[in-house]
Amino acid sequence: MSHIQKVRTHLDWSAYESYGAGDAYAHIPATGGDYAKATAVCIGARQCQGTSPKGLMCPSFRATADVAHSTQARAAALRAALDGEYGAEPFLAPQLAEAMDLCVGCKGCKRECPNGVDMAALRTEALAQRREREPASTRDKWFANFPEMAAQARKFGPLHGFALTLREKLPFVARLVEQRFGIAAQRPLPRLAPSAFLDRSPSVYAPAALPAAADAPAAPALREVVLLVDSFTNQLDPATADAAVAVLTAAGYVVHIARALDGAAPLCCGRTALSGGFVERAREHASRMLDALEPMVDRGLPVLGLEPSCLLMLRDEYHQLGLGARSQKVAKNTWLLEEFLAREHDGKRLKIPFKTDAAPRKAVVHGHCHQKAFGALKAMRKVLGLVPNLEVEFIESSCCGMAGSFGYEAEHYDISMKMGELALLPAVRATPAETEVIANGTSCRSQIADGAQRSSRHFVHTLKDALA
Repeated sequence: MSHIQKVRTHLDWSAYESYGAGDAYAHIPATGGDYAKATAVCIGARQCQGTSPKGLMCPSFRATADVAHSTQARAAALRAALDGEYGAEPFLAPQLAEAMDLCVGCKGCKRECPNGVDMAALRTEALAQRREREPASTRDKWFANFPEMAAQARKFGPLHGFALTLREKLPFVARLVEQRFGIAAQRPLPRLAPSAFLDRSPSVYAPAALPAAADAPAAPALREVVLLVDSFTNQLDPATADAAVAVLTAAGYVVHIARALDGAAPLCCGRTALSGGFVERAREHASRMLDALEPMVDRGLPVLGLEPSCLLMLRDEYHQLGLGARSQKVAKNTWLLEEFLAREHDGKRLKIPFKTDAAPRKAVVHGHCHQKAFGALKAMRKVLGLVPNLEVEFIESSCCGMAGSFGYEAEHYDISMKMGELALLPAVRATPAETEVIANGTSCRSQIADGAQRSSRHFVHTLKDALA
């Protein structure tokens, strides 16, 4: 067994400090401290290797039927690395890279594993260790810096769109890009919206007047909320932010748009950087985010988000970025839009003026992995159930397969599509053309468009269309 130096971790693993007392946890590696204890949370129950169509984990095992690509095998590989079985530089070992290669960071194991293994976070630490020892590729830097890249591309105006059209119309251009940068030639790249939401929106939106009804109770006092418009919605799909503002103001809420206090670049949660293993960059984004949101939270304003992977990062990974008590304070007052609306309904405070004479319609819903992992689909079911004459069906599926940048990577394109074909894409293809397809995740909508040739929308558009 090779000797490896003590691991200086990039994420905070102190939550596992007291884990592993007694002989039952003798499999905890000697090197790695609390990070090693986090790997030992997996005790080999192997529920990640199940074949039931229900549930989320583990997408890569479902697609490959290979135990090497399961949560259990990844945890075992990490323990082997920390025990020195892969040499003095275990984070550069090909065995560890292969074990982590198909993890899509779905968070399914954190929810569905009996012991709550957080493989997405474990993988992030391993990748950050690798980044410390080996330069990242240009492609990985591009994906990690999507917010900055999108803002830069917008400065080129039509030229950016022309470059994407050239890639789509001339296959040899797409192949050249794949050969040079490893971006899958078969995969269309996302197009920027004509204008970014944050470039044209005011800082505060006033509520619309609630319609009066003779038998209705008195309207509640105006309430204030903060809308966090993530980088994906801001740059790619600002109409979703517009719809959220329309729904919230129609329901009588004053909507504050979250903006950076330094007046520089728009706020970013840091998801793309963290997923790429660039932990320090993610921490910088997170610090700016907390600087902007903490004063709002101190005033008692709830923070609402639209993109599951971004908003839920504030409730999850921010704790591991070592940002102190303020991250916990903000996390306690942070909600996905569907969660907030469901809470308001349960508290009898929600008054959305829906049309009552709308024609019957149907919708199918694909839940984002993080919505599933954090139990938010129940809230979305409740809120959609408030829409008159809407019949909703939820698709039973695991990860869509896009998973952020994963589906854009040339070496992962085939497995990405295979994940989608396990349940989601066939279900969407079988959906009648007049039935609406709902997907709250930006990546999910891209996969549905690419794999099923169907458009899909964030659920807030369904609410907006039903407004009186």
